[in-house]
Amino acid sequence: MLTCRAVWKKLAPIARASSTVCRQNVRRAGLNNARTPLCVPVAHMSTGPVGGGGDNLKYALLVGAAFVGGITYAVITIRGDQERHMERMAEISSRKQKSATKQPATQLHAEPHAAEATKMEALPEPKPVAPPSPEDSSPPAEVTAPGAETASPSESAEPPAADSKPASPTLPSHAPYLLIGGGTASFAAARSIRARDPGAKVLIVTDEADLPYMRPPLSKELWFSDDPSVTETLRFKQWNGKERSIYFQPPSFYIDPEDLSSAENGGVAVLTSRKVVHMDVRGNKVKLDDDTEISYDKCLIATGGVPRNLQVIERAGEEVMKRTTLFRKIEDFKSLDKVSRNMKSITIIGGGFLGSELACALGRRSSESELEVIQMFPEKGNMGKVLPEYLSNWTTENVKKEGVKVITEALVKTVSYKDDKLEIKLKDGRLVKTDHIVAAVGLEPNVDLAKSAGLEVDSDFGGYRVNAELQARSNIWVAGDAACFYDIRLGRRRVEHHDHAVVSGRLAGENMTGANKPYWHQSMFWSDLGPDVGYEAIGIVDSSLPTVGVFAKATAKDTPKAATEESGTGIRSESETEDTASSAVASTTPAPPVEHKDKYGKGVIFYLRDKVVVGIILWNVFNRMPIARKIIKDGEEHADLNEVAKLFNIHED
Repeated sequence: MLTCRAVWKKLAPIARASSTVCRQNVRRAGLNNARTPLCVPVAHMSTGPVGGGGDNLKYALLVGAAFVGGITYAVITIRGDQERHMERMAEISSRKQKSATKQPATQLHAEPHAAEATKMEALPEPKPVAPPSPEDSSPPAEVTAPGAETASPSESAEPPAADSKPASPTLPSHAPYLLIGGGTASFAAARSIRARDPGAKVLIVTDEADLPYMRPPLSKELWFSDDPSVTETLRFKQWNGKERSIYFQPPSFYIDPEDLSSAENGGVAVLTSRKVVHMDVRGNKVKLDDDTEISYDKCLIATGGVPRNLQVIERAGEEVMKRTTLFRKIEDFKSLDKVSRNMKSITIIGGGFLGSELACALGRRSSESELEVIQMFPEKGNMGKVLPEYLSNWTTENVKKEGVKVITEALVKTVSYKDDKLEIKLKDGRLVKTDHIVAAVGLEPNVDLAKSAGLEVDSDFGGYRVNAELQARSNIWVAGDAACFYDIRLGRRRVEHHDHAVVSGRLAGENMTGANKPYWHQSMFWSDLGPDVGYEAIGIVDSSLPTVGVFAKATAKDTPKAATEESGTGIRSESETEDTASSAVASTTPAPPVEHKDKYGKGVIFYLRDKVVVGIILWNVFNRMPIARKIIKDGEEHADLNEVAKLFNIHED
């Protein structure tokens, strides 16, 4: 019916023109007959010299030729349409078969075709033989029309090439909530968005191949697992003995990105192994590394950071780089675990949180094998940039007890590969030979999108500068390691810890749904040097600041393991509540003097700026963080910090 209507629209002008000519000739013939005798010779009718008969014959021949031409054109057009229709149907059938082969759940691929149709309707319409009528809504005709005029039969039936990235056409072209980055901040934001907007559709785009997971166990509990297949299961026992997965949620929690647009109740979809390379903030859309474009209503940047490397290692050549690990992701944990089981010597460069945690973890493993673990750093002791010198030295002694060879005040001059060994030459002339290097020298915030998005990067702390609501521009928020925020008590800061990622991600998610809340939370962070030594910290903890420490002798319950057994959680920030801060009661037990380094078992270290406490470390003191948070929030001067330390009850058994 559609084809016949199209043919008639083509022939209608010719038919109307022909009928008009015939009517004019009839009238002309009638006038001539009025002047002509009624008896006309028969010969005149055939020769036509009289009364205009010759013109009528010409017109008749013209009408006939037009009619024959129209019929011929109609037949050719109908046949052509039938051929194109059959070819297109064959192509659609082959696509369905291929989709069924790739994924048995064929219902997952029913929706992408609808998405294709929606996309194509937005494109400029081509000029088909005949436009479809409004009442004709046949899906095959509408979907195939754009390609039918430009593609030959062989082209239209040909499957897409292998390098044409067939996954992209099935992705949603629009995500109401787009989260860039697949880490802790993104997951916290997604959960917060869904809590406030149960029908929200959230798309997380991450360049990693894994679903969102927590990073702290990569340098802590996973190394102490007794399971030989821990690198595959990524399940571990916490210090409290309970087992959990490194992933925040199982795969069943998420929906496929292809189904996000059609999900009636919304959901969270994760697009893995894709990187956002460009942001169009005016057009509210992003471009992926495969040139796919996705538009959004609200966007969160939670790109985290990338581990730094030493320039001497980068300049040392390919052989050195192949034997160097920059520890950050799941793949880095798997790789280092394999190295630690096959190599004889590993050297960790860096004395901060990550370097010290890995040194202790590998040191304990060395007691079960012949692995040599070396840790070197430019400071005088472990975590020398954070802890006061006396406590840093005490920590270094405990790290050595874990089986680690610690080299302090070590500045790396050159690194080379010689005789199947890495040679690390220090500036003071010392030479260290090893099989593998772990560079744990800090994190660089990932601000690759700053240029295309027109976002400001802080020159002092790095990261995207955001306002009190964690907003960088209209419809764009930033959370986690990549956010440089303004702390109303401590000034502009950037924090690279789990708790900050959780809380800032959660707040950003709330603000993306219209909460407009300022970021007032004082996030905490923690580090465990094995199951027996750990600390929690809050605020600005910088060893260059004046400090006051109040210590007591530790008991069996003053360890990370005992703390998690009591709280029932392995990620200590999950058990935090600010309600307990107001109910804390100071201990009346006097603080005994600390004369011996062995008594640095537990305590509180206050960091001061202009006589005001701006940072606190709780050394083997757990579940007291709300009290520390309140002290910093109050921002008051304290005449005697020994009295303040009583709030933490460190002298009670």
